Amino acid sequence: METPIQRLDFPNHRNVRLYCKREDLLPFSLGGNKVRIGQAFYADMLAKGKDCMMVYGNSRSNLCRVLANLCRAHQIPCYMICSREEGEESGIETNNSRLMKWLGAEVIPCEKTNIAQTVEDTVNRLTAEGKHPYYIFGDKYGTGNEGTPVQAYVDGYREIQQWEKQEGVLFSHIFFASGTGSTQCGLVSGKILEQGSEKIVGISISSREYERAMKVMQTGIQDYFAENHLELPVDFAKELHLEMGYRQEGYGKYDDRIMKVIREEFCRNGLPLDPTYTGKAFWGMKEYIEEHQLEDCNVLFLHTGGTPLFYDCLPGGTL
Repeated sequence: METPIQRLDFPNHRNVRLYCKREDLLPFSLGGNKVRIGQAFYADMLAKGKDCMMVYGNSRSNLCRVLANLCRAHQIPCYMICSREEGEESGIETNNSRLMKWLGAEVIPCEKTNIAQTVEDTVNRLTAEGKHPYYIFGDKYGTGNEGTPVQAYVDGYREIQQWEKQEGVLFSHIFFASGTGSTQCGLVSGKILEQGSEKIVGISISSREYERAMKVMQTGIQDYFAENHLELPVDFAKELHLEMGYRQEGYGKYDDRIMKVIREEFCRNGLPLDPTYTGKAFWGMKEYIEEHQLEDCNVLFLHTGGTPLFYDCLPGGTL
């Protein structure tokens, strides 16, 4: 499932050479990093003998769309617990949420403050119906399954490293949108295992606070190494770099600067970005490059997907 890496036209005055790994071109459900991660959750569900899947997310969620698609393709019932972000009067409709409904997922609305109870109630309901539900995030508080999707981006990191060797290009930094943290856990774990040298920088696009985000990622890496009987360096946390300064007040929030970058990159490179994930991360990466005065280096942007949301942000769309 390798995806291409392409050089982007990236005007700058310090000779920063920008490349992009096109995870949005993965050949399932409109692509994106959540294809790799979703397949890891699906395989884990089968391994644990479960017969239906429970997911949690927002109407913008790429992971929920991919999992709904995987479940429909394999005739597995899918239940999506859907919350709205703080400040939203009601949950917005997006192309992702339309696809979830089109794919037959049961959407269960809930308040952001009532997620755990909704998860518990849904598990109890499905169990009473004779089903054996699998909740992708572990227990009702969202803990206990952090290590499952990590392998997906250990493999992704190895793809990047193999491309570097083949092309004779060494990246100084890897940037990407960091939300649940699964992609970052995998990339950092891959770097540790393969003794890589680049700086892996997640651009936070979520409402999750720094301490919580770091704890979840540390747990994910620890669980992955423990489950695979691998030796984890004591100081592994020093490899976790999460930039919080480009969130624009949290998940789904954006402004004209991000929309300008989205338009520029589509016009310049034909690159479809979206304001929730990749557009925000791309803008944050550009700001980071300037603020840290990176120069004469090769930088990789991991395009984590979100094609339906790109169309949402066009004139006449819902975002």
